[in-house]
Amino acid sequence: MDVHTLGDAVTMEDVAKAHAADLATQGAHEVNYLRYWVDEAGGKIFCLVDAPDAEAANTVHREAHGLVADEIHLVQEGA
Repeated sequence: MDVHTLGDAVTMEDVAKAHAADLATQGAHEVNYLRYWVDEAGGKIFCLVDAPDAEAANTVHREAHGLVADEIHLVQEGA
């Protein structure tokens, strides 16, 4: 799970465009961006990603739109 803290408000529309760019870029890096959540007023974006490592996940963001994550947390899914 990665976290982007933009500091300014962000729109769902802008995040959807960035996510589409991630999807177009991810295959070359064995990364799969799965879902995202947005706190529009707080300027935060949360991305759920399946990647071989944190650097691969950030490489996709960097190449797709330049918004690399401020934090990356390794998480496991529970039932």
